[in-house]
Parts: sequence; structure tokens; C-alpha cells
Amino acid sequence: MFDDVDSGWESRVVSPDVVLSHIEPGMSIFLGTGVAEPRTLVKRLKESDIYNLTDLELVQIVSLGDVISLIETPRAYKYRLKTFFAGWLASKAILSGAVDMIPCRFSQIPKLVESGAIHIDAAFVQITPPDRAGYSSLGVSVDIAKYVMEKASIVVGEINSSVPRTMGDTFVNIADFDYLVKATEPPIYFNRWPVDGVMDKVAAIVASMIDDGSCLSFYPGALFEALGKHLAGKRNLGVHTLFFTDALMDLLKCGAITNKNKNNFNNKCVTSYAIGTPELMRWLHRNPLVEFQGIDVVADNMRISSNEKTIFIMPVRKVDLMGGVALHIGKGNVTAGPGHALEFYAAAQHSCGGRAIFALPSRNLKGEANIILSVEDFPNQFNNRESLDLIVTEYGIASMIGRTVRERAQALIDIAHPEDREELVRQAKEARILYRDQIYLPGSGALYPEKLSTVCTLKDGLKVSFRAIKPSDEEEMRRLFYRFSDNAVYYRYFSHVKSMPHKEMQNYVNIDYQKTLSIIGTISERGGEKIIAEGRYVRLSDRPSYAEVAFIVDENYQGNGIASHLLKIIANAALEQGIEGFTADVLYDNKAMLKVFEKTAYPMNAVIKFGVYKLEFPIKKTGITD
Repeated sequence: MFDDVDSGWESRVVSPDVVLSHIEPGMSIFLGTGVAEPRTLVKRLKESDIYNLTDLELVQIVSLGDVISLIETPRAYKYRLKTFFAGWLASKAILSGAVDMIPCRFSQIPKLVESGAIHIDAAFVQITPPDRAGYSSLGVSVDIAKYVMEKASIVVGEINSSVPRTMGDTFVNIADFDYLVKATEPPIYFNRWPVDGVMDKVAAIVASMIDDGSCLSFYPGALFEALGKHLAGKRNLGVHTLFFTDALMDLLKCGAITNKNKNNFNNKCVTSYAIGTPELMRWLHRNPLVEFQGIDVVADNMRISSNEKTIFIMPVRKVDLMGGVALHIGKGNVTAGPGHALEFYAAAQHSCGGRAIFALPSRNLKGEANIILSVEDFPNQFNNRESLDLIVTEYGIASMIGRTVRERAQALIDIAHPEDREELVRQAKEARILYRDQIYLPGSGALYPEKLSTVCTLKDGLKVSFRAIKPSDEEEMRRLFYRFSDNAVYYRYFSHVKSMPHKEMQNYVNIDYQKTLSIIGTISERGGEKIIAEGRYVRLSDRPSYAEVAFIVDENYQGNGIASHLLKIIANAALEQGIEGFTADVLYDNKAMLKVFEKTAYPMNAVIKFGVYKLEFPIKKTGITD
């Protein structure tokens, strides 16, 4: 595929059998990782009957290719594989006992090799043809290759002319190899992942949490394939990632990724592996925008965290109501195990403006719930409940920061599949995670008006998110109530309400969306949502074509046009529900609220009685959600 600069290396080429004849029983052999697996040598290991190939220990960081199938052959008794990664095909072999998993933080693996804790006798790595100065590139897999080459007594380079010559710490001198083998097998390629509608929704919500200038880590898989499309309109994104993919290539091509805001490897993407299509491999050839480094550099959480707005995004298998997370296993999982996830998770926590996002569909392909009572029986767990940040499904975002176990459970139930929520409430009450008197309105999940969610920049640049209220908003609505002055409470409730305990507030936030609509306004504060306003209508029982409307706005944010915006949102929503007009009761001295109604274009009928304005007006489409 790529240009051969120097052909003199061919005189040094030997057959795989010559290499294998120098292997002794009991040796530990390092094999190149991922798509850089030396497939020609692995294939010969699989087929060879050479007597000395017995009781061999194979070491590989990430097993994505032919090595797992080698372990499953009739000659499998000759080999034992050690890996640091429980994804892809390796998880099944690990659970069966055919493969040994080494739990370890990725950034620490080179130190284990240097210290001899992981012993290496021979190294088989894939390289490009050398240039005229005698230097080859390690191509699309750097990981710990240079460390094992220094420790191994036998170093073998499998030269593959289809491997891109990548930039960064990838160059090795051809003189450092004891033997050279010419590749007869093509590199491992991965097609782009198909994306279904549910995963596209998950990706869209994840993208909404990523600001311009953020620094991202990507993996292969459907979530990131979809996420790439939703990030195309962002600006000045950066990349510090273990795996470089086709989706990242697209974002570089469209200009969304510039790396200009990074403090570490400024103006460059940094990675250790590339996984993808032949197109990606051609694009990476001699590309100065992508810097390949060893995993001690790429997975160093302190180095990663020096980049502001580091965003860690992890697709996960299951999440439980206590905040437990089970990671993926099996074919199709090319993300990471706990050892790697912990590095990037810690980096996001220490980065200025960093976020950690765990994302999953609400149900798996079998239709089974992905948000469950407990993940205790699931393998490959990521146990860091104390510092969880954000959980995302296609039904929204659950923020875990600063929330109690009960609040977390309610937030997670709100983003579970609507058909699973009633049972989750029952289980959580039985397990004493939720209050025993916690109510749930059957069908409310299916009726939730997600389409009303919007973000608007109002006066003085105030950015407010608007959405329908959820049961998990109980505590934030309670906090909003207690921030109001006595006058503000009286204006809203027409009485001197002094408290808003759980019993009253849970009735307030659990609503029948066919009769009632409550839209809240939130701002981002300390990593979570802060409710600063609410607008609500309740359909009149004796006059169902009309509804009573009321608003309340945090006194620190009044005068920014929030109530007027809420009125437009709920008016549009009311019209779609067949409501033709609103009524409202406003105290005569509530000048701010009277002004909100006066500014509308609606023909207003106002009657004052006992110090209260009785307002009535027909509504029409305002265009705010058009």
C-alpha cells in the first residue's frame, strides 16, 4: 500500500520457521497488539509442529486478532496467553480459564516490563519497511513495543508494506532486530460500526454535554461512530486517546478537531493505537497531525488531565440503582477494562472542567433492561460509585454528583426504559433505596414530552435549559422553594406556606402529563443542574379546553425573560393537547408577573376581585418550538 523507501532489508529476511526454531520451551513471547499483530508469525505458531514450541507464554496488551483463535486450536496446550484487556474475544477465553487476565493500570505496564515483573524472552512486532537511514515505523501500535525490544533476547520484526508509517515515538532501527520476516498476511482492518436509532439518540445527548475546546478520548464502536457525526459542528476539539478511529479522522477532516487548546501535545492528536478501515490507514501514513506514543504516555492520567475540559466517555453494559457499573465483555467490545478506564476517568476528574460520562441504551438487543437493581452478578465491573459523574441513555442524563443514594436511584429510574420504570420503583422501595411511600404514575414515562427540551440564551447571556419536570427533580424543586422569600411564596401559592416536605413535593413532581404540564428552567452549577424556574398548566376539570397557568422564577434570576419564555413553551405544548386558552390568578401587586402577561400578543380579559386579577386569554402558536 505504501512506498518502500529502501529494499535492502529483503536480503535479511528469513522464514517464520527459522525464527521459531530459536524459540525454546517455557519462553515468554510478546506479540504486537491489536491491528499490529504479526499475523504471519502467529499463523505459523498455529500451524507448526516444531517440537520446541511447547509450554510457551504469549503476552499481548489487547487481543483483537488471531491470537485468541490460536489458543482454541488442538495445539492450544502448548500455549498460554496473558492479556491486560478483557474485551473483544478475550473475555470468553478468560472466563473459561484459557487466558490469564492481568489486572493493571495501562500506564504501569511498561514499568512491569522494565522491572522484570513481566518477563519477556522474545518480541514479535509488526513494522514498516525501513527508510534509507535504516529506520522502520511501528505503524499503528506503539504500546510497549520499545520496552519489550530492550528486554527480549530475541527480537523479530515482521515487515508489512501495507502498514502506514506513522509519526511520533514510532521509529526503530532495523539493526535492533535479530530476525526479519516478510508479512504474507494483510493487517487487521475493522469496518465502520453500524449505528441504530437508539444509539444515535444516546450519542446526541452525550454530544450535548461536550463544549467547544474539550479534549476527548474515543474508542471503536457504534456509540463513537454516531458521536462523531454529532460533534461535527463543534470547534477546537482536542484528542488524547488510546485508540484512533475513522470517526476521529472525519472530525479532523471537517475541522472540528484542531487540538489548539491542548496543553499537552498542542496541535496534535495523541494516541497509541489505530483501529479502522484501509482508508484510515492510508490517511495516517506520514500524517503529522497524529502523534503515536507508548501507553505510559497516552494512559498517564496526570498528563491527560493537564488538558482542560477532558471528557471521558465510556459505553457500558449495565448500571444499577446504587451507581454500580458493569463494563462490556465479548465480541464487539473494543473499549476498555477497569485498568484502562480508571486512568482516563481519573484524568477527567482532575482536569479543569472535565466530565466523565457513562453511556448505554436503556435496553440491550434482547430487550432486557440495562438499568437494574444491582450489577453484583455481572463481570468486568467498574467500581467507583463514590465519584460517579454522568449516566446517559436515550431518555436523558442522570447526574450523580452530590446526590444521595435515593436521589441517584430516582434519577436513574427517570432515564430507564419507560416500560421498566414501574418495576424499578417497586424493587427500589423493597430494597429500601427509595421511600416506602414513593409514588409512581403508571404510563408517565411513556408520556414524558422529551421533545419540549430546549436550550436558550436569554438576557445578559444567561444560558437556560428548559425541559419537562421529572420525579427525580423533587430535591431540586424543594431547594428552589426554600430559596424564595415569603412574598414570592405568597405570590405563587396565595398562602404563607412555610414548608414543602417529601409527601407534598413528590405529588408536585409526579404529574399526569395528559392533564398537567410542568416545564422547569435549569442552569449548570457545580457539575449538576440547578432549577431556577418553573411554568405549569393544569387543565380545568369543568372546562377542559382551558387550563390554569402559573410561573415561579428564582428571585436572583428575575428580569431575564425566563417567565416569558416558559409561557411560550407551554402555550405551544397546550395547543398540541387541544387546549385553546389559559386562565391565571395574579395578585394585584405582583407587578413582575402581570408584566409577563401584558407583554404577550394574546387578547387579555382581566377582572380584579378581592385583590386578585382573574386573567383569561386564548392562546396561539408562538413559533418558539417551530
